[in-house]
Amino acid sequence: MLALLASGLSRSSSNNKLAESENSAQNSNNMSWGTELWDQNENLAIHTNRGIDALDKFANFLRDRVAIETEYAGKLRRLVKNYQPKKKEEEDNEFTSVQAFRNLLKEVGDLAGQREVVSESLQLQIIAGVTLLSKTLREDRKKCLSDGATLQQNLTTQLSSLDRAKRNYEKAYRDSEKAVDSYKRADMDLNLSRAEVERYKNVMTSKIQQSDDAKNEYANQLQKTNNLQQQHYSMLLPSVLNRLQELDEKRTRGFREFIVGAADVESSVAPIIARCMEGIVKAGESINEKEDTFKVIERYQSGFTPPRDIPFEDLSKCDPDSVQESHYSNSTSNHLTIRGTMSANKLKKRVGIFNIFGSNKNSLTADGQKEDFSDLPPNQRRKKLQAKIAELTQNIAQETKARDGLMKMKIVYEANSSLGNPMTVEGQLNESEHKLEKLKVDLKKYQGFLEKASQVPTATSSPQASRNQLQNGHRTSRHSNGSADDHHDDGDDQPDDAGSLSSSSASPESGLGTSHTSLPGSGQGSANENAIGEDTYYETEVETLNPVGKCRALYPFEASSEGSIPMSEGEELQVIEIDQGDGWTRVRRENNSNGWDEGFVPTSYIECTLYA
Repeated sequence: MLALLASGLSRSSSNNKLAESENSAQNSNNMSWGTELWDQNENLAIHTNRGIDALDKFANFLRDRVAIETEYAGKLRRLVKNYQPKKKEEEDNEFTSVQAFRNLLKEVGDLAGQREVVSESLQLQIIAGVTLLSKTLREDRKKCLSDGATLQQNLTTQLSSLDRAKRNYEKAYRDSEKAVDSYKRADMDLNLSRAEVERYKNVMTSKIQQSDDAKNEYANQLQKTNNLQQQHYSMLLPSVLNRLQELDEKRTRGFREFIVGAADVESSVAPIIARCMEGIVKAGESINEKEDTFKVIERYQSGFTPPRDIPFEDLSKCDPDSVQESHYSNSTSNHLTIRGTMSANKLKKRVGIFNIFGSNKNSLTADGQKEDFSDLPPNQRRKKLQAKIAELTQNIAQETKARDGLMKMKIVYEANSSLGNPMTVEGQLNESEHKLEKLKVDLKKYQGFLEKASQVPTATSSPQASRNQLQNGHRTSRHSNGSADDHHDDGDDQPDDAGSLSSSSASPESGLGTSHTSLPGSGQGSANENAIGEDTYYETEVETLNPVGKCRALYPFEASSEGSIPMSEGEELQVIEIDQGDGWTRVRRENNSNGWDEGFVPTSYIECTLYA
């Protein structure tokens, strides 16, 4: 029973509060400044001025915030630019941690863009609106106050006229009273003549008439004043005050809309910022330590086997010169092993003075490496050769397509001369044939290099294995003085693949390049293509063609430049090389004719999903 009573009281209380709030809202709607604040003109003028000042203060706040947003976005962009990987660091892009950091920088750049969007939106939408509203309100307020001052001046003038008419009436009334008293005394005075009495009577009559006229004027001015005052306080002044009220309500309503609008601007970019945060989290989660470890092994693995035990050297049974040479060969082989396994990420070259007389014709590539990559460790050499063969195969496929297209064009021109002159295609066709023939020759050459590299056993290619051969007395070299090789066995005059790497190597610190062809007349020639003919050591990045992700074409693309491939909208492709900052991504598609098509497409035309 008590619970029901309490519930009823609670509902009654809530209903009363609701009714009170509705009545208050209704009363506030019925109340106006013109009726409630008819005598607070000055205070209302001060209030409206402070309200507009508050609106201007809000505009200044937004301007300062826009400046902060712009500065923040600019600093974020500079931060991203400063931490972009340098060109010398591009070889580390294959590691998942580096890729994650690049994705992080991309997302931070997108965050900077969203802050710029907030800044521009606040500037164009909110600040411009606040400034325009403030200007309009000040002009309307000035006009309202001017109208109110005019009305007050008119009322004051009328009150002055009433006061003046009243004073005139009071003076005329007093003068008429005096004139009546003077006439009565003169009329009772027997000593005065009839003419003098008549004069007093005329003065009295004149004063009474003046008093009546002043009275009528006073009554007229009083009526005018009352009418004007009633109109002033019931219609004219309330109209002005109500305009001020509308002006202030417009300012208040605008204040509300602008604050909400500023929040909406911030909320509009919140989903994009949330996606940026998700992208950063996804980038962090994509880091795979095991995959990075495997890529380190894949990059730096030389293919050599660890050195075997060092045999005991019995000095009583060895030639001292041979022992000295053996020690030098050991240090040389050890140095090459370290260079081949630990420091293969830089490209360095030092040429010994004896290389001037070398007859090794193995040319260098654009990055300073030998054409057959014989200066690299076996494992890295094979990867380089495989990548070069894949590149040549792709170039041959592209050039074959170009040649076939030219041949078709020539056939069409020959069938219909109005379409074009066949001779104009002849030169391009010959050039394409020469280029294709050269590519095929290069492909055959690199296939031979790969076959030769694959035939070399890993163990016998190790510098330590060659060092052991030297210690067993099969072959020695006087590297210290640059003399020709001294062989114990005449059968070793021709260099073999197993011993060429160590027997032709020298320490980079020595500055001497030695090989079987280091001196003219040594009888070795350029047959030793796998030997290191000069004192060099290299580090290089092994290019991989394994797909790093997949992508979907957002728009169709017609290939118009060399190296690009066309694609249709919605087509699924494999990503084999991400954008390196030039706006192009290398992709691959399956082709029924020759297996695969590879080429570049614009990064903005595709949506990529990289493998974790």
